[in-house]
Amino acid sequence: MKLLLVLVAIAGLKVCNVSINETDNKEVKPPTFTGKIESYDPALDKIISPDAKVEIIADSLEWSEGPLWVESQQMLLFSDVPTNKVYKWTETNGVEVYLDPSGFTGKTIASFREPGSNGLLLDLNGNLLLCQHGDRRIARMEAPLDKPEAKYITITSLFNGQKFNSPNDCVISKTGEYYFTDPPYGLKKMDEDPLKETKWNGVYKVKGDGKVILLADSISKPNGIALFPGEKRLLVACSDPAKPNWYVWDIDGDSLTNGRIFYSAAPFDANRSGLPDGLKIDRKGNVIASGPGGIYFLNSDGKKLGILRLDLPASNVALSTDEKTLFVTNDRYVLRVKMRK
Repeated sequence: MKLLLVLVAIAGLKVCNVSINETDNKEVKPPTFTGKIESYDPALDKIISPDAKVEIIADSLEWSEGPLWVESQQMLLFSDVPTNKVYKWTETNGVEVYLDPSGFTGKTIASFREPGSNGLLLDLNGNLLLCQHGDRRIARMEAPLDKPEAKYITITSLFNGQKFNSPNDCVISKTGEYYFTDPPYGLKKMDEDPLKETKWNGVYKVKGDGKVILLADSISKPNGIALFPGEKRLLVACSDPAKPNWYVWDIDGDSLTNGRIFYSAAPFDANRSGLPDGLKIDRKGNVIASGPGGIYFLNSDGKKLGILRLDLPASNVALSTDEKTLFVTNDRYVLRVKMRK
């Protein structure tokens, strides 16, 4: 195995636009991550350059999630799930509150472990969609991207009359159908919570007419979700430490077939923080996914090309439109990695 130490360690990290609290004048301390890439295959160099650098672009979050690059606004949106907010980051202004509340619009917030939004995405018309833990739905922001308001319209909230647990991540097909995961992480007692109405944690599809289809109920903790190019295969992460796997299915109309493990992180060092969580698939079919110990780079066949090692748990990733920049939600931080020129 060829080990490339291509990213600087703590002392060399670039820290910029990090504070989300305007009254906090304390010096920001860099995170305790190693910041190195372990390369297992030369193909990794085509995804991320050996001289790539990590920057901290946001700090002081409780649990960052759901990053989304919005090209038209040149901004990164991301959720802080426990605080029920969405933030935006721009090169010019740094970090600003974008939506508050983001995922729970009711009054009894104490009933939820993680009440805010999680996954964020744009629909085919460029509207912002949010996976809302507290409101237990997928919703659309009823406002322009450049004039955000915490006003939401429900896309889906029920399956056969039962409320979802806490929709976590979502991807939209070219035909406007939504695929999403529904683990119990938003609920205070998770699988044992009295508010939980389904006996399973599901992977669902919402058709164009609004009909909801349960695609899979066998994954204990479904999390990140993405479609491969061509939209013939669906990838789902399982964030169960007993089954730290990424699963793939073939898509057959409104059904999933030939389910199998795409890649497994088992066994993994328990000292490596994080689990299979959020992920993205680039235009060439490469998978960039958060997992135990950092960010995994896998090719379209599930071969591990390399890992960006992070000591703090990474929850999700986003790619810029040109797929040259990677954004990582990393516990209390948000990171930017300019992968190649």
